[in-house]
Amino acid sequence: MEVVTVQLKNMHTMAAQNTTMMSHLSEADLISQLVLLILFGMSVACWGIIFKKVKYLHRAHENTEAFLSQFWKAKRLDEVYAEIKDHEDSPVASVFERGFVELERLKRANNADSQMLDGEANLERAMRRAAAEQRTSMEKTVTFLATTGSTAPFIGLFGTVWGILNAFQTIGEMSATTQVTIQSVGAPIAHALIATAVGLAAAIPAVVAYNFINRKIKVLCQEMDNFSNDFLNIIKRNYLSR
Repeated sequence: MEVVTVQLKNMHTMAAQNTTMMSHLSEADLISQLVLLILFGMSVACWGIIFKKVKYLHRAHENTEAFLSQFWKAKRLDEVYAEIKDHEDSPVASVFERGFVELERLKRANNADSQMLDGEANLERAMRRAAAEQRTSMEKTVTFLATTGSTAPFIGLFGTVWGILNAFQTIGEMSATTQVTIQSVGAPIAHALIATAVGLAAAIPAVVAYNFINRKIKVLCQEMDNFSNDFLNIIKRNYLSR
C-alpha cells in the first residue's frame, strides 16, 4: 500500500512539473519561444534522419553481404547481373552493375575494332563514378546532424542569455522599495534553463548519430573500393589482357 502511495505521489509530482514547464513556455516572450521552436524543429528533423538512415544502412549492409556472397559463388558475370535487381539497396551491387555495363560496351567495341583502346581506364572510371554517386546518396542529409550538433548548443545558449537578460531587466524595473524574490525572476531564469536543456537534448543525439552513421558509410565505401579493385583484377585476367 505504501509503494502504491509513493508511486501516486511521484506521478502527481511529474504531472505538476510538466504543467509548470508548459506554463513557463506559454508565458515566455517571443524570442524565447522562437528559440525553443527552432531547437524542437531541429531535434525532430534529426530523429527523422536518424531513423531513416539507420534503416537504410542496415538494409544496405545486409544486401551487400548477400551480393558479395552471390558474386564470389557465381561462375559467370552475366549470372550475377541477371539477378542484380535482388540487391537494389546494395551500393556495391550498383558499382558492379555500372562496371558490367561498361565492360559489355567495351567488348562490343573490341569486336568492332579488333582492339580495345584504353579499356581498363574507362572501366575504372565508370566504377569510380558509380561509387562516388553511391557515397553522395548515402551522405545526403547526414550533414544536418553535424550542423545540429555544432549549432544547437549555441542556439540554446542564446536562449539562456536572453532569459537572463530578461531576469535582470525585471529586477531593474522593480522599485527600490520592492523586495526582489526568486518568484519575481524565476520565470525568465526557468526559460533560460529550458533553452539550454533543449539545445543539449537536440545536439547530443545528433552528434552520436552522426559519428555512428558516418562510420557505417565509411565501411560501405571501403567495401566498394575493395570490390572495385577485385573486379578490375578479374577483368584484367579474363578480358583486357587478351
